[in-house]
Amino acid sequence: MFEVCLLGTGGMMPLPYRWLTSLIVRYNGSNVLIDCGEGTQVALRDKGWSPKPIDVILFTHYHADHISGLPGMFLTIGNSDRVEPITLIGPKGLKKVVESLLVIAPQLPFELKYIEIEGDSQRIDYKDLHIDAFKVNHNVTCYGYSISIDRAGRFDAGKAKSLNIPLKCWSRLQKGEVIETDGVTYTPDMVMGPARKGIKVTYTTDTRPCRNIPVFAKESDLFICEGMYGENEMIDKAKEHKHMTFSEAAKMAKEAEVKELWLTHYSPSLFKPKEFIDNARSVFENSIAAKDGMSVDLRFEED
Repeated sequence: MFEVCLLGTGGMMPLPYRWLTSLIVRYNGSNVLIDCGEGTQVALRDKGWSPKPIDVILFTHYHADHISGLPGMFLTIGNSDRVEPITLIGPKGLKKVVESLLVIAPQLPFELKYIEIEGDSQRIDYKDLHIDAFKVNHNVTCYGYSISIDRAGRFDAGKAKSLNIPLKCWSRLQKGEVIETDGVTYTPDMVMGPARKGIKVTYTTDTRPCRNIPVFAKESDLFICEGMYGENEMIDKAKEHKHMTFSEAAKMAKEAEVKELWLTHYSPSLFKPKEFIDNARSVFENSIAAKDGMSVDLRFEED
C-alpha cells in the first residue's frame, strides 16, 4: 500500500485552521516527508502518525514556511528513541542551512546524511522508491518531486515449468535475482512478463507554470500542486510572486494527463478554497481543493 497524506495546505504562515504545506508518503516501511514548515510535527501528530519512521526529508526550497519546523521535528524524532540515520535532500546549500537551524537542536541521537541537488533534475533511489527532483520556476532555487514505485511483470509459471527451472528458484526470479545452480544460469526475463504500471505521486509548490512540471508529473496517479490564488483575477499577483492560480495548476494537470489534482499552498487571504474550485474544474475536471490531513491509499491497477 502506497499511503499519501497532505499534512497541511497553507502557504506563508500557519493559521489556526491550516498548517503549512507538507506531505508524507509511506510505503513498505519507508517514510518520506516533503517540506517541514512551522507546525509540521503537530500536523503529523494530529494525523496520528509517528515521526520516528521518517527516513528521508525532501526540501523544495529554503523559505521559512518550508523548513522552519525542522528543529522541532528533529527533537521530536530524537525523543522517540530513533538512532537510525535520516537522509536530507534539497537544493544546493542544504547542509549549511540545516546546520544553522541545528544550533537550537544540538546533539541529535541519529546521523544526518545530505544529498544536495544540482542541475535541472536528478534521480535518487531509496529502497523501493524512485525520487525524481526537477527544477521549477520560483524566485529562489526550487524543486518539485515525483515519487514512484515500479511494478514487475507477471510471473509465468507455465514457462518456468517448460524451461525446467527448479521450483526453489521461482520466488528469487520474481524478485529480480539472477540465479546460477547446477551449472545453469536463470534470469528473470526468462519467466517474467513486461513491467506493469506502477504508482507515481508528484508534488510541486512555489512556482509559476513551467515545462518541467508536466514532463515529470506525466501520468501521475496523484498530482499535488500549489494553488496560491483561487481567483483568475489574481494572475498578475501570481506572476509577481512566482506562484499559480487554480486554473494555471489545472492546466499543468491536464497537460501532464494525471489522474487527480490536489490543490494546496493557499494564500492566507484565501479563506475558502472550495469556493473557487470551479476555476480549476473548468480546465481539469478531477481537481480537488485539498484540506489539512487529506490522505489516500494508492494501489496498483487491476490487471
